[in-house]
Amino acid sequence: MKLTICMALAGLPALAQTPGIDEIMSRVAANQAQSVEARKQYVYQQEQLVGVHRANGKLARQEMRQYTVTPNARGERKQMTAFEGKYEDHGKLTSYYRPGYEGKGLDIDGALVTAFDDDSDDSTPHDLFPLTAREQLLYSYKVEGSETYHGRQVYRIGFRPNHVRNKDGGEGSWKGEALIDAAEFQPVQITTDLAWKVPLAVQTVLGTNVRGVGFTVSYERMPDGIWFPAGFGGEFEVRAVFFYKRSISVNLKNSDFRRTDVVSSLAFDIDKQ
Repeated sequence: MKLTICMALAGLPALAQTPGIDEIMSRVAANQAQSVEARKQYVYQQEQLVGVHRANGKLARQEMRQYTVTPNARGERKQMTAFEGKYEDHGKLTSYYRPGYEGKGLDIDGALVTAFDDDSDDSTPHDLFPLTAREQLLYSYKVEGSETYHGRQVYRIGFRPNHVRNKDGGEGSWKGEALIDAAEFQPVQITTDLAWKVPLAVQTVLGTNVRGVGFTVSYERMPDGIWFPAGFGGEFEVRAVFFYKRSISVNLKNSDFRRTDVVSSLAFDIDKQ
């Protein structure tokens, strides 16, 4: 009994030092704004892989893109260095080597793959991971606990929409958890799931539904204290207009981070047929 009491008391100081959720999220929001600017001092490599599979599990379409991301006077520039695509054609996979290729007249698979090509700075859709000051207005947050993750102390933060609308009438769409570094108040890993479902009336009339919508992003700390989104991925299922059913997977990896003080640009020729 005494040992149990002593162990419980030993944990009290750590719990007492945990900041309130408002303080945690305020510091996270401030750090998010600073991190976006700090990342512009880096050159790094990025690889995107998007795949579309049929209901039977067979690959319908896939595209791999590689980029070099460099800082310039306006922020960052993404230059594609490699591209490889393939699509299923009468039971066989056919390769192609340029973005936007259409294998047939109505190419829904191609449109889905292209939709995930993002020319933003780190290609992680920021509205999926609501941590900036602007996005936090649409969500409620709660400290779920603290733990050690990859050798660092983190807070586990749960979030969900608070049903507040922004000036455009939009609401938060995601629920999930974020691991926040306890020392630097930076996100370490964020997992989100869609907080709403397609209304039954829409499913019935249009035959449209989205299932299993969820994404995860993980961050890596640089030696100088800058945190980078190093990995991003998700998988979900789409059903549309009764006859169309696909599983879509998207994965992104940032690597080979190199800090530079020189604004430079690189050019590559990938116009290969």
